[in-house]
Amino acid sequence: MVRVMVVDDDAMVRRLLRTILGAAGIDVVAEAADGDEVVGAIQAHHPDVVLMDLRMARVDGIRATAAVRAMREPPGVLAMTSFDTEEAILAAVHAGAAGFLAKDAEPAELVAAVRAVAAGEGALSPRAARTMVERVATDATGRGRRESRAMLEALTERELEIARGVADGLSNAEIARRSFVSEATVKSHLTQVMGKLGATNRVQVALVVDRAALPAEAG
Repeated sequence: MVRVMVVDDDAMVRRLLRTILGAAGIDVVAEAADGDEVVGAIQAHHPDVVLMDLRMARVDGIRATAAVRAMREPPGVLAMTSFDTEEAILAAVHAGAAGFLAKDAEPAELVAAVRAVAAGEGALSPRAARTMVERVATDATGRGRRESRAMLEALTERELEIARGVADGLSNAEIARRSFVSEATVKSHLTQVMGKLGATNRVQVALVVDRAALPAEAG
């Protein structure tokens, strides 16, 4: 069973999220009302996914996400906000969030995103995905392209293949089938890829690959 911690300064929102996730068989093991409570609660309850509100009084979700990602073996963070602006989306992704979802998302979309992040996959709302595409289109010229290509040169041929799969939006299982390797091998290579690229999640890997605008693979 997927274990989730809900972080939101609104008690009613926390109850609603607990109800939605519980109905889908997802276990909400902890709650927090502000970002300064997050790390301690993770250490106490060991969730697989943290549903993170971005706007809180003492420590906002961006700083809390960065603190989570700095932990040893951190859970995945799924950022949620009522204000899915470009600034909020980019800040959450750069802080290390594995996904971004608007609070008005349908319950099925929320459940699918939580399961995806728990499985080590990315999860972006349509608005967040469009923002990422637009940012890539802006950055994939001149210096941004050269910098991304230079970063990818540090990868082995197999690692680059895995990174391309991530950028194509494939799951680990789909990459494994396409590359004729085991899913465990994909996970191992992906860990190396993220380390070499300085990425903390799949979304950041995809951004580097897309910004590099590499030529299509032969065959």
